[in-house]
Amino acid sequence: MRAVVLTMSLLTALAAGTAAQAQAPQNDLAKYCQADIKRLCPTVQPGGGRVMQCLKAHSKEMSVGCAQALQKMKS
Repeated sequence: MRAVVLTMSLLTALAAGTAAQAQAPQNDLAKYCQADIKRLCPTVQPGGGRVMQCLKAHSKEMSVGCAQALQKMKS
């Protein structure tokens, strides 16, 4: 349950543009980054961009899928 809340908080914090435009990248983020967040940032409190900062700090350690999902969020 905590992982779901963490993922949803991350998605909310990262949402940009219209809901229709952001839906696909958000789905990818939830699908591909949840395990990385749990593994790399287990003690990071969501909000204020903290999870994103943690993922960026661990960019060399994150999975390829998560890295690609984050890249889609930037596009």
